Amino acid sequence: MRTKKIRTNFIFISLKDNMLSIIFVLFAIGLIVFSRENLEASKAGLHLWVSSVVPALLPFFIACELLSCTNIIDYLGVKLNKIMRPIFNVPGEGAFPLIMGIISGYPVGAKIVTNFRKNGICTKEEGERLLTFTNNSGPLFIIGTVGISLFGNTTIGLLLFVTHLLSCLTVGFIFRFWKYKEKSYTNYKSIKGSVKKIPPKLNSLGSILQNSIMSSINTIIMIGGFVMLFSVIISILNNTGAFKFLSLILSPMLSFLHLPSSFATGILSGIVELTNGVSIVSKIPMKMISINIVVCAFLLGFGGISILLQVLSITSTSDISIKPYIIGKLLQGTISALYTYLLLQNFTFFNFDI
Repeated sequence: MRTKKIRTNFIFISLKDNMLSIIFVLFAIGLIVFSRENLEASKAGLHLWVSSVVPALLPFFIACELLSCTNIIDYLGVKLNKIMRPIFNVPGEGAFPLIMGIISGYPVGAKIVTNFRKNGICTKEEGERLLTFTNNSGPLFIIGTVGISLFGNTTIGLLLFVTHLLSCLTVGFIFRFWKYKEKSYTNYKSIKGSVKKIPPKLNSLGSILQNSIMSSINTIIMIGGFVMLFSVIISILNNTGAFKFLSLILSPMLSFLHLPSSFATGILSGIVELTNGVSIVSKIPMKMISINIVVCAFLLGFGGISILLQVLSITSTSDISIKPYIIGKLLQGTISALYTYLLLQNFTFFNFDI
């Protein structure tokens, strides 16, 4: 009896230690077995990256790099410290990743916060607080792609963007208490003058432009790799029937939340990769389309595992922990869905049900 228990524990430890190796081997097998389907998925991911991601994000990445060389961050620190500190318990400079993250979308906020930490503009704790609410989906994607393209309704896009914004600010306020007892915070006066200024000479400006573009290209190529990778992963999960199996497991939870089982595949796809998930959910035929909207609000708030790993790859170059970000995104998805539901139920202007 004792021998069996020891053997069981040994097997469990072996599986735990080799979990990543097993996943990678299964992924390689899936690439070979479903090579034709994966090739099409990879092409679709590449096309999505070239046609949508690069034009939408690369200019913002370059703009962020250029702005970080000016005194705009120092200026925001002086002007907004009295607002950001009491509400979010972060320095005034935190307004910069918040604004840029809202305007440009994932993962611009994470990139700026990581740069802040590297440059000593925020402490480790402040960086973790900032990360929870400054990395968001942008208006171009929510209003343009989700609202207009997928739902065919601009008002739905505006509703989702407003609740997305309100939920991120709510999460920021909640996480002001993250590691609150440690009482470590920066003072914008201590870093004043440490921010780079753009030199007036033209040749220096050219060097700054070159560095900004090269840094932005490295980031956008990394994102492209994630887009292609997760397009293939979703293809493998679909072809192996993994999504169907997971849908059966998810059905009881959906039933408890009074959601039709038809949403299982869309939710699972959105948890893995955001764009595919919201696309599937928006196309589910429902007379009560408000259900589709609420589910999309959750997925937009959470962001998906693909975005999570993109953020992890960016923050891994600093000492910022990813744990509060994961908790914050789950919380933001839930709060966003709640806000969306309340607006849909209490304002006739947002009644889209047939």
